[in-house]
Amino acid sequence: MTEAIHKRKSEHINITLNEKVTGTNITTGFERVGFIHNALPEVDFESIQLQCTFVKRTCAKPFLISSMTGGAAFAETINRNLAIAAEEQGWTLALGSMRALIESEQHRESFQVRKYAPSVPIIANLGAVQFNYGFGSEECMRIIEMSEADALVLHLNSIQEVIQSDGNTNFKSLLQKIEDVCKSLPVPVGVKEVGWGIDGETARKLCDAGVQFIDVAGAGGTSWSQVEKFRADNPIKRKAAETFSGWGIPTAESIIAVRQHAGNEQTVIGSGGMHTGLDAAKAIALGADLVGFGKSILKEATESVDDVLRVMQTIELELKMAMFGIGASSIDELQQTDRIYFN
Repeated sequence: MTEAIHKRKSEHINITLNEKVTGTNITTGFERVGFIHNALPEVDFESIQLQCTFVKRTCAKPFLISSMTGGAAFAETINRNLAIAAEEQGWTLALGSMRALIESEQHRESFQVRKYAPSVPIIANLGAVQFNYGFGSEECMRIIEMSEADALVLHLNSIQEVIQSDGNTNFKSLLQKIEDVCKSLPVPVGVKEVGWGIDGETARKLCDAGVQFIDVAGAGGTSWSQVEKFRADNPIKRKAAETFSGWGIPTAESIIAVRQHAGNEQTVIGSGGMHTGLDAAKAIALGADLVGFGKSILKEATESVDDVLRVMQTIELELKMAMFGIGASSIDELQQTDRIYFN
């Protein structure tokens, strides 16, 4: 079983890098969002501030490296490069699903990157469905301790689990178990999707259960049913995966809905199909506090820290340019801007 997990992790990396795994006939929705240019911004570009607050810490940048990988040999290189770059640029780092950390001693180093990123927030990660397959607060605590994480995110991936060979598909009565974990752990607990978005009503239920941050991980980027399609031996599942390649809530719509229902007390992370700092600016203006980037930096993470840094620095510059273009000198001002419109 443990060997199967490590094999799956490696396949996920290779498929995401080499195959077309974005959803079809669906977009993030950001192409319909624009800013009204301000020709007289009354802002000094060099004074624009990107600081934000996350898990009760001041972060240099409102950016998150989204949960991607771990538990495989190649993942050690990827996560090391990401961690070093995150530390240098002040980005929050979210690790890939960490079930393998509990079930196997192999490749544990791929999740243990605190030595490379001593000062930035690190988020541990576990599939919420594992609470119906023997995991609980004790395993969550072990994951947090072994990774020296500042927070835990529970991912929801129902459609992926159906297509995945031997997937865990019992999602019954998970909300109460999520609430129990939120109450028992000493660190903030969040919830994220993996590419199909979270609606407002679900967000409200999660917040009422004690969840402190929500990562919408909306549709328009990587579709994990498409990823699993390339792994599936079953032709019926491959066909079904194709049918659902356009499934989900576009990221822009999910951010708006989650912000409206979660209120201002919860942190909202906008991710799912993010590529540029302009995408990030739109996400923040729509209600996100942080913005997550995943596949758009994965290739660079396989190559070198410098390659990752170039992407990060480009994204940061693009965000500041968008803020300059509308006259916003801080993330708070960007969140409150009225210079946004919908096509």
